[in-house]
Amino acid sequence: MDKRLLDILVCPVSKAPLEWHADRQELWCKASQLAYPVRDGIPVMLEEEARPLTDAELGR
Repeated sequence: MDKRLLDILVCPVSKAPLEWHADRQELWCKASQLAYPVRDGIPVMLEEEARPLTDAELGR
């Protein structure tokens, strides 16, 4: 994930910053508790495409 792109992307739901998780090819937002997929290098920033983060992923 390009660092410059990551610096400007925010969660469309909460407007909070995102964390890149290369092993899962996802951008995580802990504020909205959603993980957005990255497909072919393109972030899919649609709430309908996001999956909920688990308690373990959130560090609970």
